Amino acid sequence: MLNQISLFAANTKGALSKMTAVLAESDINIYTMLATDSAEFGIIRLIVDKPEPAKKVLEEAGYQCRLDKVIAIDMASDKPGTLNRILTDLRNANVMIRYLYISFDRNYSTPIAVFSTNEPETETFLKGKGYRLLDRF
Repeated sequence: MLNQISLFAANTKGALSKMTAVLAESDINIYTMLATDSAEFGIIRLIVDKPEPAKKVLEEAGYQCRLDKVIAIDMASDKPGTLNRILTDLRNANVMIRYLYISFDRNYSTPIAVFSTNEPETETFLKGKGYRLLDRF
């Protein structure tokens, strides 16, 4: 499993650049990022090269954040139906996905499905089905 930083940020102009500046000043590389909004705050999910130091500097900068475990599957193909096959296998195993986003493997030019679930055996199940799970980007 990968460590992902989840944080709340004000839904204001420049909020994302302030957060990325904190990471840049600490020489932390962002591998993937998802920002969603609500009325006043946004939830930002990040996978970075140094999750523990990133969490520390973000908290020192006043951000409320936490480390979450997420599963990352190398989709190995960008062909139509690849994500559907993964999701069908998970549905058939009664795995509920809390959220999912797609990233990109910079070395192999293939998509990566990143998702969160509360089901503790999901990793073992996916490995048993032959999926390649990533523990780093």
